[in-house]
Amino acid sequence: MKHVDFPGRGKVAIVRTSPKTVLDDYARLMELAGYREVLPKDKTTLLKINISWQTWYPACSTAPWQLEGVIRVLQRDGYDLVGVHNDTVVVDTSDGEANNKHRYVTDKYGVPCVYIYLPEERWVPYQPKQPFLVLDKVYPEGVVIPEVLIGKNIIQLPTVKTHVFTTITGAMKNAFGGLLGRKRHWTHSVIHETLVDLLMIQQDIHPGLFAVMDGTFAGDGPGPRAMHWHEKSILMASADQVAIDAASAMLQGFNPRTIPFLRIADELGLGVGDPAGIEFVGDEDAAAERWNFVQEDTFASQGQKLIYHGALKPFESLLLRSPLVPWSYFASNFYHNVYWYPVVGRKRVEAALETPWGQLFAQYGADAGLEGAVLPTVETKTLVQGLGAAAGALAVAGGGLALLRALSPRRK
Repeated sequence: MKHVDFPGRGKVAIVRTSPKTVLDDYARLMELAGYREVLPKDKTTLLKINISWQTWYPACSTAPWQLEGVIRVLQRDGYDLVGVHNDTVVVDTSDGEANNKHRYVTDKYGVPCVYIYLPEERWVPYQPKQPFLVLDKVYPEGVVIPEVLIGKNIIQLPTVKTHVFTTITGAMKNAFGGLLGRKRHWTHSVIHETLVDLLMIQQDIHPGLFAVMDGTFAGDGPGPRAMHWHEKSILMASADQVAIDAASAMLQGFNPRTIPFLRIADELGLGVGDPAGIEFVGDEDAAAERWNFVQEDTFASQGQKLIYHGALKPFESLLLRSPLVPWSYFASNFYHNVYWYPVVGRKRVEAALETPWGQLFAQYGADAGLEGAVLPTVETKTLVQGLGAAAGALAVAGGGLALLRALSPRRK
């Protein structure tokens, strides 16, 4: 495969920031990253907003100041903007858009949004210009992508955090929800190669490709949800999706060359994943930081890895591609929304709200009556479903035992 060349290849802008200066700092960041050279002004520019949880959790989803900072810069320059949301089987996008205060920001600036999971949005077959690494094998019937994305610029809006499957998640992973539909979990056993295939699609269908990453809060541990948050006050931007993800990995304390999707993308010439080839501009001393983050698993992700790579691999199709698949969605919902957030996460969120960045989040939308943060308790719907499933399982087990007794020979 030939080397892919584009303006800003290998260059990552990095800026230190504060809650008082963050919007102006986003303007400086984007200037440093050379967004005008990358994003043709005569094309609509899509803002790919990340919602990794319907509740607000530090570093989990696109920050409202991240979204606002980018919108302010581009509207000043006369760009036509559209927000893009995907859904997931475990996250309610509508609630997430409200609770993360994204809707407040897009409404404030009059930016319309498209919801690619709605019936009116067409998904069309995609024919790759070069052979896929894995997508044609995962989807032998063909790969389809949202028609609305084709021919438009796109800006990925990830945060700095770890991930249970990919070590870190950033710009390249942010395309995962946007380009693949509800069967995207089928790719988890080959997730690294999948991210590289998706980058090749992006470089084909988008005239301009850019990423703006927020590290005001950053998260480590079992990302993208059940993380430990850290105030890091760092912003990054780049036209090179590989380079910005490699930069994020380095800040977090990981070697990008040991992360398969970054190594493969670098080797295929799709961007710069080798730290030696990355040029930092802006507050260059910040790029030397190493935070010693740790990537961990949750109980739920340990089970998933047994299916994708372990003892349950022979049953992957049965468990994740058959009518049995809703069990995995339910298990994730139950773990995160019934157990983890109420028992562990809520205290962490309350502590985060006491920090300067947490206070900034709480103040967002105050003029519209949105001051503070929504702190859910146990998700009643999922709890009831769990109790119902448990009762059903007990009833089946009891019935089975009764049948066995009835069929067993009786002693005289």
